[in-house]
Amino acid sequence: MTAPRWIETGEGPRALVFLHGVSGGAAGAAGLLPAITPAGWRGLAWDMPGYGRSAPLAQVDFDSLADALAALLDAAGLARAVLVGHSMGGMLALQVAARHPDRVAGLVLACCTPAFGAQGAALQQDFLARRIGPLDEGASMRDLAVEVIPTMVGPAADPLVVHEAVDLMAEIPPASYRAAVRALLHFDQRAALAHLSTPTLVLAGRHDTVSRPLVLQRMAERIPGARYAELDAGHLAPFEAPDEFACEVRGFLEGFDHAPVTFLL
Repeated sequence: MTAPRWIETGEGPRALVFLHGVSGGAAGAAGLLPAITPAGWRGLAWDMPGYGRSAPLAQVDFDSLADALAALLDAAGLARAVLVGHSMGGMLALQVAARHPDRVAGLVLACCTPAFGAQGAALQQDFLARRIGPLDEGASMRDLAVEVIPTMVGPAADPLVVHEAVDLMAEIPPASYRAAVRALLHFDQRAALAHLSTPTLVLAGRHDTVSRPLVLQRMAERIPGARYAELDAGHLAPFEAPDEFACEVRGFLEGFDHAPVTFLL
């Protein structure tokens, strides 16, 4: 498998990988990545397959995406890394932890759900209608982004955050976006939560109407030893409240400072 492309900051024996959501990309994390990467760490942010500079997969599902992330770790010379996943990226982080547990040193799960596929058929069809329906009717990715992104942020979101998120989503190839959205419908890692053995931080956006805080709080309660916190933001919490997000992530990573270094191959 050809490894996905990534951007990188910092250097050191420990590493984190930021996994973006279905409307994102590595470019969107260019400013965030240095802020969440402590001194002595490598910080990576990938372009999910089919996004940005990464080649698409022949079949897009969470198993194939998890395998693509493992290929990235191999290409980067990393035996293990802390996965910092936002939205779909958080769901993928759970998938990797279940499918490749030896590659995961820790988890930060932000604004995500453990079981999108558990929603009822009517809710799933409504989601598809809102996220793919406009494309079927001839809308461009930018048209869709202009419609969707403003509904995802909290009331105090900086308009620049919305503008940048729209620009980022507008660049996603429609076929890649469609495939990723459809993959979401089959995701369910609820059974894995109680068996996670890595340190875990769960972050919710207080005003998130996509991945509601109560869902994340209950998810955290099912993960042994997980810590839960809320940020004053909506679904795009890492970008709406970057300082709060970075503070939480860095505080979580401090727990690794005295751990044995086993991340590098």
